[in-house]
Amino acid sequence: MISTTLFPGRYVQGPGALSRLGRELARLGDRHFLICSPHPLEHLLPAVLPGVQQAGAVRTERFGRECTDQEIERLSGLVREFGARTVTAVGGGKTLDAAKAVAARVGLPVVVVPTIASTDAPCSSVCVVYSPDGVFLRADVLPRNPDVVLVDTEVMARAPARFLVSGMGDALATWFEADSCRKSRGRNIAGDTGSMTALALARLCYETVRDFGLSARTACEAGVATPALERVVEANTLLSGLGFESGGLGAAHSIHNGLTALPAVRGLHHGEKVAFGVLASLFLTDAPLALVDEVYALCASLGLPTTFADLGLAGVSDQELLRVAEKSCAPGESIHNEPVEISPSLVQAVLKAADAEGRRRVGARVGHGPAGSPSR
Repeated sequence: MISTTLFPGRYVQGPGALSRLGRELARLGDRHFLICSPHPLEHLLPAVLPGVQQAGAVRTERFGRECTDQEIERLSGLVREFGARTVTAVGGGKTLDAAKAVAARVGLPVVVVPTIASTDAPCSSVCVVYSPDGVFLRADVLPRNPDVVLVDTEVMARAPARFLVSGMGDALATWFEADSCRKSRGRNIAGDTGSMTALALARLCYETVRDFGLSARTACEAGVATPALERVVEANTLLSGLGFESGGLGAAHSIHNGLTALPAVRGLHHGEKVAFGVLASLFLTDAPLALVDEVYALCASLGLPTTFADLGLAGVSDQELLRVAEKSCAPGESIHNEPVEISPSLVQAVLKAADAEGRRRVGARVGHGPAGSPSR
């Protein structure tokens, strides 16, 4: 089978990288439409806007919070009205996805400037579309990847650490899902098999989060960009983006999509829900006990959810879990890339198993005994 590996046009990362925005935009055009999340629009953009204005005419627009069909259409109309030559996104994952979709719709290059390391959206050609209420609807694959991804790690370090941890939850899934696709010969985002490059990057992504994640969280809590934080930001953003898009997705992201059916989890970040999907996938694929122990310990050390209670789902009913499982198993969902037979009843069962293991480990910690290897 043919393998395809997808990349952004240019990836720039480091302290103070935001100062290069004007230079990068000047390479691509002379009329720039900037779509911004509220916080960067008010607190980050004023400092760099003079440099951007030297690259040509500029218009800024506040993003409307959800990446919906309506918001993409609204922004596309404004881009056409302005006569833009480039589209730039500054903000979080949904802002970035909306800008990517707008740029694809109007046929312009897109520059992506994430201000939090919370997802692997920046480098990919994927746009996740939600309802106005935040329920997952679909993932659109756009014709091209971003032309430039600009990552300022000083900005990342000043953001709340929960965003970085959420990004690690998203990155955590990369290797497990890509490896499942390798085993099942599942297709990646391009519709082909994953390359050796994609699998190697996906593995490096997991190892980076495992080895440097806690140090990076500590640095972020102190508001400083250390080597560990640089590594983890790159893992969350570049390695995870390349790994998921070119390696393929599996159960963890489908379970995330299923969880969005329950209103109680909508206050959680994407990566927090994905991380619990990883834990459930370990039971789905009958992972070795040592690996289960390693991943649960990692999630607990980082502060990622390991129980239903952590997700805001204490007391969740079997009927609600079945809704999650049925949405997770919908036709076209990436869970069908897993090398096992998939059914809603099985997904419901592994969700309950993942919660039970998380609760067992919490109980062991409270009782001052070692969590030990999971019982199965």
